[in-house]
Amino acid sequence: MKSKMTALILSIFLGALGVDRFYLGKIGTGILKLITAGGFGIWWLVDIIMIATGKMTDKNGNSLQA
Repeated sequence: MKSKMTALILSIFLGALGVDRFYLGKIGTGILKLITAGGFGIWWLVDIIMIATGKMTDKNGNSLQA
């Protein structure tokens, strides 16, 4: 199980580099996020909101642990 708090902190501070996606095991989208600088900031913001609201899952579809 991946930690929701760890994912949120990584997303806030290193999300533009895709580190949050790498942490969740989503390597492909992590690379895309890295190349596009967090989807030009939009993807970065969406991921923060999704993690904070509990909508984000890891690569196996498991919810993040509180």
